[in-house]
Amino acid sequence: MKYTNEMVTALCDELRFRESEIPNNLIKTIYFGGGTPSVLDTPQINRIIDAVYAHYQVVDNPEITLEANPDDLTSEKLEQLAASPINRLSIGVQSFYDQDLKLMNRAHNAGEAQECIKNAKAYFDNLSIDLIYGIPDLSNDRWRDNIYKAIELGIPHISSYALTVEENTALKSFIEKGLIPQVDDKVAHEHFNILLDAMQLHGYKNYEFSNFGKEGYFSQNNTAYWTGKSYIGIGPSAHSFDGNRRGWNINNNVKYMKAIQAGELPIEIEELSTVDRYNEYIMTGLRTIYGVSLEKITNDYGPQFKDYLLEQATDYLKDHLLYLDGDTLLVTRKGKFLSDGIASELFMLNLNA
Repeated sequence: MKYTNEMVTALCDELRFRESEIPNNLIKTIYFGGGTPSVLDTPQINRIIDAVYAHYQVVDNPEITLEANPDDLTSEKLEQLAASPINRLSIGVQSFYDQDLKLMNRAHNAGEAQECIKNAKAYFDNLSIDLIYGIPDLSNDRWRDNIYKAIELGIPHISSYALTVEENTALKSFIEKGLIPQVDDKVAHEHFNILLDAMQLHGYKNYEFSNFGKEGYFSQNNTAYWTGKSYIGIGPSAHSFDGNRRGWNINNNVKYMKAIQAGELPIEIEELSTVDRYNEYIMTGLRTIYGVSLEKITNDYGPQFKDYLLEQATDYLKDHLLYLDGDTLLVTRKGKFLSDGIASELFMLNLNA
């Protein structure tokens, strides 16, 4: 990336500018994501991590994750990362089949993906990979093979997502021209159930809808996000949350750096209403094994929110898509794939709903 050193300087400056935002909270995780942070060399990574320690209180042995693509993780790169404070890698494998990777326009091939994982295991115990399902022409057997390749490689954490078709992409164009089939929700649902069965059989816990981890390998960063913890996002397009407000940085690299150099924070802030915070808790909570606490609903938002939630949930409870475990509302196995849609039906549109 052009201007990498200038960007690193800007990131470190933003960390300094925002140190007052979480004065009493310990930093438990540091996550290098978005784009390709693996373009940074070890000294640049260390500069950013040093800036975190200089301006924030950090727990002993925080989880420090770096996202990377297989084609970035050469043996030399892995050796450099192992010499840094990075202690967890999240690798964008997507598939172990070349035909899937070509369709998704990925730069790496299946051989590079497997070789990269084998090499990474020599340096890192805490590894995660991404796998994509619902790909056009992806058979159930090939999807099952994908999952079992990850299991056989000993990956302790797997994030798995249904394919989404973005605007202005080659995939979108191929579908519109009839060169490949449309993405099919029924196929994606089948793939998700195959994934659930394989993960459960081999000791992975589905702690959040898209995330599966062996005991001791749940992503602390993911868990914090899905349980509503505060976080600061640094850099272009980064999002932040403090429990009551959401913020997002400008999504232009040059404008971001110019603003930081001028001593300004290029961030927009949205104040969340009580209804916003309730809706967000429903959306995130139902995606996790922790569910939605009725006591928290009452204490944080008011008894009318609890009454509204239980009323809206009645049919889903009858249809065994939701269930109550004591004070906690959770999604059943049958309801998992529908969890986002169910959550949206439990949203409150206004306080008079």
